Amino acid sequence: MTTVLFRRAPYAATGLAVLTVLALGGCDSGTDPKSASATGPSVLVPGKPGEANRTMSAQDAQEQRSDDDTPNSADVSYARMMIAHHAQALELTELAPLRAESAKLKALAERISAAQGPEIEAMRAWLKGYGKSEEAAGHAHATMPGMATEAQLKKLRAAKGKAFDELFLTLMITHHEGAITMATEVKGQGNNIRIEEMADDVVAQQTSEINRMRDMR
Repeated sequence: MTTVLFRRAPYAATGLAVLTVLALGGCDSGTDPKSASATGPSVLVPGKPGEANRTMSAQDAQEQRSDDDTPNSADVSYARMMIAHHAQALELTELAPLRAESAKLKALAERISAAQGPEIEAMRAWLKGYGKSEEAAGHAHATMPGMATEAQLKKLRAAKGKAFDELFLTLMITHHEGAITMATEVKGQGNNIRIEEMADDVVAQQTSEINRMRDMR
């Protein structure tokens, strides 16, 4: 029996899946449960780009998946892009204290700033810990989902009162939706557990803030 092992899943789910396979292997008629747990069914592990697939025991596959969360290019790209993405969010929120009319909007902007500032530092520390630079050569930040254009930023800087509030909410909702898109993508493409945890935080926090901003419109 050969099981194909796809992308890294959360550890608890992975462990359950492997244990289930082991249990099924031990239920074959005439098979010694102890022998089945020792040898187990084989697991086909897809290789990295350019590398051949390989087969290993379910137990070895479980141990490897639990231990190896080496960052791949998707993890590194996410951290780099999200630093710039968050930086623009801070640029938007810095305008709120003097230009917004709504006290609720000002409070929301303050919360966004208080959350995303430390997140930027956490991603910078993560990149440094793996010996990665913060900037990637040739990367265009303007192409990231949800980023406001320079024309939109100029319009926001010139707005005041209700006009500012309306434009701020429009831009920040779109900005948050872009961040959620990026976080969802890295959860499917990345390999590092810390990046996955940070992406989970972005999805949960910014989904909540989008709902709050929609109620303020």
